Amino acid sequence: MKKHNFYAGPAILPKEVIRQASKAAINFNDSGLSILEISHRSPGFTAVMEEAESLTRELLGINDDYAVLFLTGGASSQFYMSAMNLLAADGKACYVDTGAWSTKAVKEAKHFGNVEVIASSKDKNYNYIPKRYKVPTDATYLHLTSNNTIFGTAHNWWPDTDVPFVCDMSSDIFSRPLDINRFGMIYAGAQKNLGPAGVTLVIIRKDMLGKVDRAIPTMLDYNTHITKGSAFNTPPVFPIYVSMLTMRWIKAKGGVAEMAKKNKSKGGLLYREIESNPLFKGTAAKKDRSLMNVTFLLEKPELEAEFLAMCAAAGCVGVKGHRSVGGFRASIYNAMPRASVKVLTEVMQDLAKKHG
Repeated sequence: MKKHNFYAGPAILPKEVIRQASKAAINFNDSGLSILEISHRSPGFTAVMEEAESLTRELLGINDDYAVLFLTGGASSQFYMSAMNLLAADGKACYVDTGAWSTKAVKEAKHFGNVEVIASSKDKNYNYIPKRYKVPTDATYLHLTSNNTIFGTAHNWWPDTDVPFVCDMSSDIFSRPLDINRFGMIYAGAQKNLGPAGVTLVIIRKDMLGKVDRAIPTMLDYNTHITKGSAFNTPPVFPIYVSMLTMRWIKAKGGVAEMAKKNKSKGGLLYREIESNPLFKGTAAKKDRSLMNVTFLLEKPELEAEFLAMCAAAGCVGVKGHRSVGGFRASIYNAMPRASVKVLTEVMQDLAKKHG
């Protein structure tokens, strides 16, 4: 039976990327060696690293003012690493609290300087993105989480400020075009929309660095990794390789503009079903709905087990909501075909025919 992978992460990858990666796991570029065993300093992998950086720059329109890094530790390590490198002890950083991950980012940043939470949607269980807040002009940066996987919300607009953004884009990187000049730093764990778990993409404007007085451990200093081309220590070779293949796939499919077009089509299909089906209701404010993670509930909670069983029977996996909020979540990242979303909507329609 065909599986329709709605898991939030590690998440769906393009089938052709998986096929290419599986071949390289046996014989990488006809070298007679597996990608899993080649030296990270070999010409073969050096070419992979260079192409991965080049594709990142091309797809997102990144100029030489920015460094592109492939690090480890997941986005969670960037909660503290970003503040350690950017926020002076007597400085101030502003954060917008839109869910679990931004809350954790706030906690870690407080170890290094003054942190001001200037807006939060906690009052409504994070079902919207705060608006009409002012960003202090003396802030070093404004930290945002562009997409909230648990609560199904997204920044579908950006604040009007000259303060640079530091943005966690773990779950919507490469899903839509960006004006990179608005951002001082972007970081993203790969395992939601780029590649397998194990590598973290960091894009940082180089003039943001070198402005704090604290001693920074070598491995946690962005300048270390810039100087060494993301290879100060052994990088996560296989996840970087698969991420490179995914970016090749995005480029071949028309780039992030085409990804955005397809994501709007998929998201629209599912949201229309949620709105028209009498058994379901969405959880996120309409203006702030995510096109990556669609969250919804049943009007009759007693039907939850039956709905999940019907999803499983149709091959739809990963539909159950995050354990902290319950309900349902369909993660429809770049690699998710529209046909799979249609299968899920048909299951929802079948449930309504039985109980609506």
